[in-house]
Amino acid sequence: MTGKMLTLIGLALVLIGLALTYAPWLVNWFGRLPGDIRIQNEKSFVFIPIVSMLIVSIILTLIVNLFFRK
Repeated sequence: MTGKMLTLIGLALVLIGLALTYAPWLVNWFGRLPGDIRIQNEKSFVFIPIVSMLIVSIILTLIVNLFFRK
């Protein structure tokens, strides 16, 4: 069970890496959604991705529930 889970996590990381490298238009929306807070001054930059993290949380919850549903 642990080996399968590590293999799936590794495969997911490879796919995410390939998407970031060869298809950046697929991930440009992340961090630019309405509800993500960006504050930028001349000397500082604050970024709080509230809505983006909610979407990531929902997707991960669905994936984990699919794998561990009894």
